[in-house]
Amino acid sequence: MVPHHIMFINRNGLITLMNTQVAQDYQINRNDYIGKHARELLKIKDESIIVLETLKTGEPIVNKEVFDKNYGIMNTHVIRSAEGEIQRVIGIFHFLNVIKSAEKQALAGRIAAGIAHEIRNPLTTVRGFLQLLQPRMDEEISELFSSLLIPEIDRANTIIKDFLQIAKPSDSSLETIEISEFIKNYLGNFLHSEALLHNFDLEFVIDPLAEGKLFVGDKEKLFSVFLNLFQNSKQAMTKGKLSIQILASYANNCLQIFFMDNGPGIPKEIVTHVFDPFFTTKDEGTGLGLSISRKIIENHGGSLTISSIEDGTQFMIELPTVIKKRLTFVSFFVTSV
Repeated sequence: MVPHHIMFINRNGLITLMNTQVAQDYQINRNDYIGKHARELLKIKDESIIVLETLKTGEPIVNKEVFDKNYGIMNTHVIRSAEGEIQRVIGIFHFLNVIKSAEKQALAGRIAAGIAHEIRNPLTTVRGFLQLLQPRMDEEISELFSSLLIPEIDRANTIIKDFLQIAKPSDSSLETIEISEFIKNYLGNFLHSEALLHNFDLEFVIDPLAEGKLFVGDKEKLFSVFLNLFQNSKQAMTKGKLSIQILASYANNCLQIFFMDNGPGIPKEIVTHVFDPFFTTKDEGTGLGLSISRKIIENHGGSLTISSIEDGTQFMIELPTVIKKRLTFVSFFVTSV
């Protein structure tokens, strides 16, 4: 369902009614703004407020596109008294951000995938010829081929392969997963061995509300997300002993999985960019790991967010839950561009 704002104003531009979506999005108590002017809520100039435009002209507005921080369609309706005087103006704003974003993503994905394939094909050809020529070259040139040219082509191919996972995700092998089994057994088996090998502390906490909850997912792809988070934590920990805690809780029909470390944290100016493709603070790496991880979670119908806490970094993964009798109707959780 497309989210929408509904607001009523009287002949003086004062708010008389609003729906819960308005209050949620503006993070306000509805009762605090009833009786206040529309500009006090919207925080923009009167001439930019469409319900006030209708109040001034007396003419309803039909399907007007709005382009600002939100993209959508605005409609207004006029309620008049028996004498024809305006009593109320109703403003209804339908958000189309998600639809617009999906359209852009789909187009960008198709273009990016096409470009990536066109680049990879000649690289593969060049690599093949370098391998054929290598035995015919003198020792110095042959060493250059094996130590620099071929590895750089392989690195470029790796970047393209990773990028294609964002642009056009591969098919998923879906199954119904119980949260405790996934975290403590499937994920835990690997991380426990890594904790022993690299000498770091590891703790799993499953909130009682989350116990037994089910979700639909691809175990291997979800595992790769946690592996990437773990590798980031390990690489960021330059001194002291690494400590990782994975906590699962349940709220609003979603599993919330927190991945927390005690590393140095992430500066505020960087946090907003960590999911950007090719953004990295490391000397090595493609900067695609977190972008791919977020895409995997989004393809599971969930979200991946980050916050830099006082003594480390916290990632939160949200995944929608399912119940057994509805397991045959969960295919909509995974989409691709």
